[in-house]
Amino acid sequence: MEPEETRRVRPSERFAGAEHLLDLDAALIELRGEPLRGDSGHRQIALVHEGPVRLVLFAFESGGRMKEHAAPGWVTIQVLRGRVMVRTADAHYELSVGKVLSLAPKVRHDVEATEEADLLLGIYPESRTE
Repeated sequence: MEPEETRRVRPSERFAGAEHLLDLDAALIELRGEPLRGDSGHRQIALVHEGPVRLVLFAFESGGRMKEHAAPGWVTIQVLRGRVMVRTADAHYELSVGKVLSLAPKVRHDVEATEEADLLLGIYPESRTE
């Protein structure tokens, strides 16, 4: 069983109801207060998780990484603080505050924090209509 200070509100409680006001500043303070697990150099928490839609908050340490991966839907990466490098097969993107990167479904990419950074990741289902 996890120590009391590392427990989070259960997802069934976090995602209950039809409306949610998200306080990113408060969520980041709480997230950064959690111990790092593993060697990835980041912490994360899902803020929205409904079907294929995800909104995930990340707190990266400098040098923290997410290994190459792909998402089944559209991805948006918005930097809230600091800088990250996102690499795809076609380009390298240096993202800082005020920049948002959009990736089509199944685009393989990795993420590395070039300094301590916070970001908001969105995953949205692929549209079937044009």
